Amino acid sequence: MTAPARSDDEFARRVQVFERVHAGVDSRELVANLATRAEFLDDGARRYPVSVDDGDIGGNAWVCSPRTTYGDYATEEAVRYAPSAAAPLLRAAGRGVDGWLRRAGIDRAVAINNWWLSTNLYPQWRPGSAARLLRGALQRWPDRAVWLRSLNRDQHADWLAECEALGFALIPSRQVYLFRDVAASAQRRHNLRIDLKLAARQPRRVRDDDIGEDDYARIAWLYQSLYMDKYSGFNPRYGERFLREWHRAGLLRFDGFRDEAGQLICIAGVFGFGGTLTTPIVGYDTALPQRMGLYRLLTATTFERAIAEGDTVNFSAGAAGFKRLRGGEASIEYSAVYARHRPARTRRALAALSLLTRRVGVPIMRRFGL
Repeated sequence: MTAPARSDDEFARRVQVFERVHAGVDSRELVANLATRAEFLDDGARRYPVSVDDGDIGGNAWVCSPRTTYGDYATEEAVRYAPSAAAPLLRAAGRGVDGWLRRAGIDRAVAINNWWLSTNLYPQWRPGSAARLLRGALQRWPDRAVWLRSLNRDQHADWLAECEALGFALIPSRQVYLFRDVAASAQRRHNLRIDLKLAARQPRRVRDDDIGEDDYARIAWLYQSLYMDKYSGFNPRYGERFLREWHRAGLLRFDGFRDEAGQLICIAGVFGFGGTLTTPIVGYDTALPQRMGLYRLLTATTFERAIAEGDTVNFSAGAAGFKRLRGGEASIEYSAVYARHRPARTRRALAALSLLTRRVGVPIMRRFGL
């Protein structure tokens, strides 16, 4: 079997598993703050998961809600990094943007290849892939805009080029960090080399097979303590059932460490295929001393996997300085959106959002290394 065929086979297996877990299940039973439906679309060669959203649901997690991504969540991020004196003005502006996006019906959308994760991974592009998916989506969901999230020019240049040719608007969303040869970076980057040595020395290491039934509730708590309580309530609130089912189905692989009593103190959940790894689940006990370096340990475990498997790591956004010091290369991530068939107010909102994020958002991301 050729490498592209193996990659397609790997992708197909994951889609089948995703369908078994999510099809026909209320999304909120698995992710408490996510209101969407899992459906599936076949392009004639491959089958893709699709999130279908009806709009007008405030507080929906950003991984399926464009309104949250570019409204409430973006406002939170702006307030976090701006001077405190600017916070009231930014919050007021954010409320205005949220209302504008709601009135434009931006959340009446379908997102193709959406795995309900912060970073979606794509199969290898084939000529006409985006065109076939667009035709299928417009036939099935003619009253919704069509989105493809998590595209960057370093990994998905062909996908983006075809989308642009078809009339998709490109809307920047984040700056992510790619590690494309971790083994080589470990030779050049002192910080990365130290992290790998530190992880290798730790006792009470937890590997994927060590996760037991009693651990899933703890994993959910560790993740939520970091991503929900410390960062943003608009992150997806993955529950115990989601973590159990994804892990047992092979969609997530776990690495972590326990304390002397055997309780998990930090955990990383890895999702990957097609030569790329990402870590949608990261959690640690935020009450423990920072000197323990729990985040460093967790990222090191993912780097270990990448070295062993020869994979690229997409470490998503955030902790930019930390990632740059370890060899991360910044890449702007885009959503590609097709809305030519939608009402004028939706088209205008998306065009303005594309212009604003490209002219203002991207320079800020690059200037401050976000």
